[in-house]
Amino acid sequence: MSVRAYILIQTEVGRSGQVAAEVGRIDGVRSADDVTGPYDVIAVAEAASVDELGKMVVSRVQLIDGITRTLTCPVVNL
Repeated sequence: MSVRAYILIQTEVGRSGQVAAEVGRIDGVRSADDVTGPYDVIAVAEAASVDELGKMVVSRVQLIDGITRTLTCPVVNL
């Protein structure tokens, strides 16, 4: 069973396009789009477990230059 999540990303001014492109190249990221509003990029990611998802965000996504903050929202099936 896999875990899917939306990753909401804030970037430095003028960096959203570059950040979206880099996030989109990470294994497990299904899409990464520039958006307007309080966040600059929203990515959809999948991983084998919550732990693997957390590792992806902390060790891959958050290390991308230009990212100032992330908020990870795992999908729940009610």
